[in-house]
Amino acid sequence: MSEYLLESRNLSMDFPIGHGKRLHAVSEVSLQIREGEILGLVGESGCGKSTLGRTLIRLLQPTGGELFFRGENVTKLRERDFRPYRRQMQMIFQDPYASLDPRMDVRALIAEPLQTHHVCATAAEMTARVLELMEAVGLPGEFLHRYPHQFSGGQRQRIGIARAIALDPALIVCDEPVSALDVSVQNQILNLLKELRDRKHLTYLFISHDLSVVRFLADRVCVMFLGRICEIAPTASLYEKPLHPYTRFLLNAVPKCDPHARSEETALLTGEVPSPVEVPSGCPFHTRCPYADAHCQSDRPALRTLGDHAVACHRAEKLLQ
Repeated sequence: MSEYLLESRNLSMDFPIGHGKRLHAVSEVSLQIREGEILGLVGESGCGKSTLGRTLIRLLQPTGGELFFRGENVTKLRERDFRPYRRQMQMIFQDPYASLDPRMDVRALIAEPLQTHHVCATAAEMTARVLELMEAVGLPGEFLHRYPHQFSGGQRQRIGIARAIALDPALIVCDEPVSALDVSVQNQILNLLKELRDRKHLTYLFISHDLSVVRFLADRVCVMFLGRICEIAPTASLYEKPLHPYTRFLLNAVPKCDPHARSEETALLTGEVPSPVEVPSGCPFHTRCPYADAHCQSDRPALRTLGDHAVACHRAEKLLQ
């Protein structure tokens, strides 16, 4: 048995965009997710977070690299052979309204994965299972025959969570599941996710651009830039001592509660924003990095271990000082 629940090795996902060009959404990502942990995945919009999440559970077929689930190579399994693994890997989507069919009531929405995988033998058993799932996510049973438009955003996301846990998966990819919700509702959903993780022994890949949310929820944090991983570390260590310049800029951009700290000068990212179609040579971040030198422009840094961090930066030791 592998020590990892899910592992990717040099995973890539490209999209053809015409005229012989390709958009490099995910490039050579090697990532390990341990059973029972919450791994946060952060980065700017467009850096490839959602594409990576979908590729890791094969909602998108990778264009390069390999995927392993509990040590088994599942990269190129046919859909029929991949079906048992599909039950083990589910997803909670960002928009709780767009991800629910408006023509289906709550019973039908939550029952759909159960029907697809032939979990329940009778209609009565199916209804009982749906009611059990509704109770698990805090939805009253009398909502059984209501439709998505009759719910608030937070309630709709609870329906999405009920669908995701219906098959008792091992891994759930949470793709910005609270970004479309009010702050007070965000807290409720985050606490629900933590409670379900503990009760059902779930593993999460939690994708977000909100660093404060990730700090509250995640055990480890992975930072992405332009389709590549630039740093991975335990949450406390990454927030206290980030080693990649990009991670530092992300953390500096978080709004501060202290009014005195707000007036402090904060360094802003400058330079040219690279294109995922025409990726620069060397380090992808070198066009915006204040520490970049000729080495950074010519040689792409590999992800290497420094203490409890893994960081892809030639000059990480300088930031460690």
